[in-house]
Amino acid sequence: MQTEIHTPIIDLNLGLKPSLSNLGSSFFSSVKPQPLPNPYWVGKSESVAKELGLTFDLLNTPEALSVFSGNAEMYNGQYLASVYSGHQFGVWAGQLGDGRALLLGKTSTNLEIQLKGSGPTPYSRMGDGRAVLRSSIREFLCSEAMFGLGIPTTRALCITGSDAPIRRETYETAAVVTRVAESFIRFGHFEHFSSQRLVHELKILADHVIDQFYPHCREHSKWPNAPYAALLEAISEKTAKMVSKWQAVGFCHGVLNTDNMSAIGLTLDYGPFQFLDNFDPAHICNHTDQNGRYAYDKQPNIVYWNLFCLGQALMPLIDSSDQALEALESFKAVFPKALAHEYGNKLGISKIEPDSSNQDKALIEDLIVILAKYKVDYTIFWRRLSHSNAGQYTEAVESMFDQKNEIKAWLMRYSLRHKESDKKKVESLMLQSNPKFVLRNHLGEQAIQLAKNKDFSGVSSLLAILLKPYDEHPNFESYADFPPSWASGIEISCSS
Repeated sequence: MQTEIHTPIIDLNLGLKPSLSNLGSSFFSSVKPQPLPNPYWVGKSESVAKELGLTFDLLNTPEALSVFSGNAEMYNGQYLASVYSGHQFGVWAGQLGDGRALLLGKTSTNLEIQLKGSGPTPYSRMGDGRAVLRSSIREFLCSEAMFGLGIPTTRALCITGSDAPIRRETYETAAVVTRVAESFIRFGHFEHFSSQRLVHELKILADHVIDQFYPHCREHSKWPNAPYAALLEAISEKTAKMVSKWQAVGFCHGVLNTDNMSAIGLTLDYGPFQFLDNFDPAHICNHTDQNGRYAYDKQPNIVYWNLFCLGQALMPLIDSSDQALEALESFKAVFPKALAHEYGNKLGISKIEPDSSNQDKALIEDLIVILAKYKVDYTIFWRRLSHSNAGQYTEAVESMFDQKNEIKAWLMRYSLRHKESDKKKVESLMLQSNPKFVLRNHLGEQAIQLAKNKDFSGVSSLLAILLKPYDEHPNFESYADFPPSWASGIEISCSS
């Protein structure tokens, strides 16, 4: 006779309350987490703990380790896997869902908590529902790095690890990431109910998103009595601003499927991401992406394509296709303005209008061409330019180019542009807009290799730096240096 295993229930004083479960049983499956054998801490974010109202002392307890490894349940935890569908690499994939993620609920600070890697769910599609240490460290660090950069993102409270073997291309060890966000609702959630012709459920979902995150859509001057068109426009605008920040900082997402797109404009699902080293607009960071669908320079168009899919999903609630197309046009209007603003800050120019006759716009476009031609290190170039006194001290910048004539000519134009500027204000704006540190692939790889031997110092050091990437951190200069030659050989795929 089998003995029933009773999972302990632990209260971490987070005031957990229902979230997705309020929408109805069509939206989720209830799933128990699978225990992680002999878990241990890999990394913890004190910053996220504060956001949750969780004291760091309590996070450091064995009880918290048990909860965030799936070995104990959190008091009032719901433990739900949500169902969604989506387009993957441009092809309709049908039903997907949280194949290894469980939503615990919403804290008193209105943040949802989710365990990733806590075991199989009804949506695992023959998978084991686990995550490996390698990818978990990358997601943990990049979530917090993006937050430090000021880019809308899901966040990560902690990683727990285990020596339990997990089979991918080779055997690796298991880990669980605790993710945090205002919401984990994706474009794919809307696509799921629309594709199933479940209009009632689609409306429930849309109303929930409007009420929680876009209440202005109910009384929108442009869209009177059309809250769902207003919702599509609001999501398009918020997404456009997010992607402009990706492009400006040189971030490649790597797998922009519709099920990896957030309904509230957050960067979601850190798989084969990369921050650019040498600037190549056509760079592909995902080894699986053989056709380059998700290359760096294609991201804005792909995101618009994904928004179009969202618009199609919302059509049962929108009066006409013309109305939906008009709502989607907001992306095309907002993105260039947002990108011009980001690049203006990077150049120390507080306001740039994306007008074809604008000289500042030409200054940006010409620089991008030069950086691409010589494949200059993107992050280091911008940081050095920030220290150049508005183009006056240029040796450190010029030294990055094999041929210097073009960059010298550009620097002359740039210097003239700032002839009447307050140089201290320009430098201050640039140093707050051009990070010294980003999560380069080789830095993540070094931390991962240490962690495989139970040395988590690389994870903690990177976390501290990446949460404040605009600071100098003089004791960590090597983290801001050019990548080693072996870094270009790192291959990142969807395997995690």
